[in-house]
Amino acid sequence: MNSKNNNKLINRILELKAERNAVILAHNYQRGEVQDIADFTGDSLGLSQQAAAHAAEVIVFCGVDFMAESAAILSPKKTVLMPELAAQCPMAAMITPETLIQMKKEHPGAVVVAYVNTSAAVKAESDICCTSSNAVQVVNSLEEEDVIFIPDKNLAMFVQRNTDKNIIIWDGYCPTHHQILAGDVLLLKDEHPEAVAVVHPECKPEVIDIADAVLSTGGMVKYVKESKNKEFIIGTEVGMLHRLEKENPDKIFYPASKYAVCPNMKMNNLQSIIDALENNQHVITVPEPLRIRAKQALDRMLEAGRGD
Repeated sequence: MNSKNNNKLINRILELKAERNAVILAHNYQRGEVQDIADFTGDSLGLSQQAAAHAAEVIVFCGVDFMAESAAILSPKKTVLMPELAAQCPMAAMITPETLIQMKKEHPGAVVVAYVNTSAAVKAESDICCTSSNAVQVVNSLEEEDVIFIPDKNLAMFVQRNTDKNIIIWDGYCPTHHQILAGDVLLLKDEHPEAVAVVHPECKPEVIDIADAVLSTGGMVKYVKESKNKEFIIGTEVGMLHRLEKENPDKIFYPASKYAVCPNMKMNNLQSIIDALENNQHVITVPEPLRIRAKQALDRMLEAGRGD
């Protein structure tokens, strides 16, 4: 896309944003131009919390399905728009309310901890939510010894290393983080011996084993900013590098794998933001009884430990 056309689209978005009293949210994995036009860029839950506190009447969520649902859960009186309806999270789709209910029957007495990367319907069947940054804290805050952790097995295994609880692991995963291999990280460490390897806890255990730090995307932003190191190997979706490079122009970043691209996250673009605001598409709502139950799981998490 040429810069002239880009500027035209950006100006139109700014006009529509003012007309609709809208706020634009972009997850850290979005395209660079989408991150640049957003009012807030960050982790999924943190963005929903910022939108809830914002005076805007309309929330345009550039992310994937469960993120827009989280915004609708926390801001029921606001209009939540999802520019690309097909931007679904494959990991969130790996568990349904029905399969969770069955698992609860198989493990009576176990408490259900749902990663925020789940649908509103799954959150409603869970006891408490967690983020990648507070998962260990949330699990350790529970009185119960048996914990059903859904849906990400890699995050569950990371938690298991840091708790005495019995973690019952759901067999879900993030296909994008599965593209990151330990061999990729080791090769980059050989090529760039001064580089610090920072990876997301959705990565496989063997990748976590060789990392210097294991952090959420919000944690990565803070870590890199405060670090005296100048080179970093980043083990998460490649869109993260746009923000890190933008905020740390004096530092160098290497993607742990150039193949760690989430095609669903990349669906949103400047034109689809315009279409969403012009045509009021696609409105995301959560039925009130379901919303209340899902919000209870989020509220319990916030009581146990802040989510990034």
